[in-house]
Amino acid sequence: MTISPSDKPKRFYKEAAAEQMPGGWTVALDGRTIKTPARVALCVPSQRLARAIAAEWNAQGEIIDLTAMHLTRLANVAIDRTPEVREEMADELVRYCETDLLCHIAEGPQELVEREEAYWAPIREWAGQELDIFLVPVEGLLASPQPDASLEAARNAALDMDDFRLTGTLYACGLYGSALLALAVAEGQLSAADAFEVSRVDEAWQIEQWGEDEEAKAATEARRKEARALETWMRGLR
Repeated sequence: MTISPSDKPKRFYKEAAAEQMPGGWTVALDGRTIKTPARVALCVPSQRLARAIAAEWNAQGEIIDLTAMHLTRLANVAIDRTPEVREEMADELVRYCETDLLCHIAEGPQELVEREEAYWAPIREWAGQELDIFLVPVEGLLASPQPDASLEAARNAALDMDDFRLTGTLYACGLYGSALLALAVAEGQLSAADAFEVSRVDEAWQIEQWGEDEEAKAATEARRKEARALETWMRGLR
C-alpha cells in the first residue's frame, strides 16, 4: 500500500489505527499495514509516535495530501533513506555548524544585537558545555572557520543517534538554519516550538519595525506547524 507524494489519491480507508508489530509499532488503514515508498512496512519505535501518525491519516479529507503529513514523511525517510546515508547526514549537520544561524550576530542596531544574544548565547554555551561543540560567533553574514574539534564532536553526536532521532535532527537543521538549535531539540534542552521562535528572532524584530504581509505570515505559520510536528516526533522517541 505504497503512497507517493505526487499521487494525491482519494481517501480509500475509513480508519487508521496504531498496532503493535514485531520490532515496534505500525499504522494500519482498515487493518492493512502502511508501507513506505520502498515497500517496507512502516515500523516506528513507540506507540505514542504510531498514534500520532495514525492521527495524521485520520485527519485527511477526501484527498490524501502527504506533503502535509510531516510525521509520515519523516518515518518514510527514517526507514527507507537514513540507514543508507548516515555518514552523509552527519556531514550535513557539520556543514550547518560551519554557518550556524546562532553564530551570525547582526552588526546593528544594538537593540537587535542584544536580543539575539539574549536567546542565542545560552544555546551556544550549552552546546559547548554539554556536547563539546564550541562555535565561534561573528558579526555579519561572513562565516568564520569553526574549530575542527567542535565539528568532529558535532559529527559524532549525529552518528550516535538512532535513525529516527537523526532524521528528526537533520529536519530541524533545515527548519531552523541551525545545528545547535536542532541538537538542543534532540537532547530535550528546548522544545521544537520554542527553538523555532528562537530561530526567528531577527524576523520577529523586523516585523516589529515594518509589519508583516499576509504571504509572509502564512509562510511563518506553515513553518510553525512543521515545528509542532517535529515536537511530536521527538517526544515520540523519548
